[in-house]
Amino acid sequence: MKNVIVFGLILVMKVINAQDPYTKGMEKAFQLWGENKTIEAANLFERIATAELDNWLPYYYAAQINTINAFGEQDKVKLRQYLDKAQELLDLAKSITPDHPEVLVQQAMIHTAWIASDGASYGPTLSGKVIALYQKAVQIAPDNPRVVFSKAEWDMGSARYFGQDTAPYCEAVERSLDLFANFKPESDFHPNWGKERAEQVAASCKE
Repeated sequence: MKNVIVFGLILVMKVINAQDPYTKGMEKAFQLWGENKTIEAANLFERIATAELDNWLPYYYAAQINTINAFGEQDKVKLRQYLDKAQELLDLAKSITPDHPEVLVQQAMIHTAWIASDGASYGPTLSGKVIALYQKAVQIAPDNPRVVFSKAEWDMGSARYFGQDTAPYCEAVERSLDLFANFKPESDFHPNWGKERAEQVAASCKE
């Protein structure tokens, strides 16, 4: 009887897995990303999104990959292509969940990538928007580690730019590490990044 039950459970799991292209697709996209095949990963996330009309996560990750690719890109044409695509994808995520703190942080990162590429041109128009996005995200999710850390890192960058002391923001970075330690994402595919970067910044605070 036990063998029959186990066999039945195996069959059920196979059926469930066979009926879950979303899970398989997301796992494959993350695998491609882990192999540094970022364009392939972003394209797969985008294809998944077209089949998941009420799910913001595939659009979010496709936007995130394009944003990351933009940082440090010296070719202005490629930079604009990455960030325009990131914005297009994030706008679709916003249409599903407009005030999600993770989406707000990602929007701030897109603006930051523009500022990093040309501070004189984009800083005056986008810096205030970044500040407002982080303030809104903190109001919605004050204990989200990515919100706390991303805001602290932005504040530290601004302080450096204006020749101010960054030490006051190190406490926020340390707080984010406590939050990372206890953070549990809503699902296997919900955002769970940032801890390693926070640890690096925290270490630099102690130098």
